[in-house]
Amino acid sequence: MAIFGWTVLFGVFVDELLAISAAVTWGEYRSGTWLGAAAGLAVVAVWFLFASPKARYGGAWVRPAVKVLVFTLASAGLWVSGHETLAVAYLAFSVTVNALAQLPSVKVLVNH
Repeated sequence: MAIFGWTVLFGVFVDELLAISAAVTWGEYRSGTWLGAAAGLAVVAVWFLFASPKARYGGAWVRPAVKVLVFTLASAGLWVSGHETLAVAYLAFSVTVNALAQLPSVKVLVNH
């Protein structure tokens, strides 16, 4: 079961990287490279401050709320950038992998 858990946690990490990539995609679509880079850095900063496991301002309700916000905005950014199919697939992946991460057998791996 540990292999499943670590696979899920790897999927969560990939999901976080995809959120950064989606923000860059949206920024470049809207206004070019500079906005793309700024959008990607903004996602990293928000994640670091509010959603990472050791976030300074994270909390019992802040962390999940910020995660939902980041993943939803990333999917919306892909949608408005003209990548509708990718946006739906990304949102489905995010919901699935983060739901699986809530299983007790996966959560126990994070607490070690």
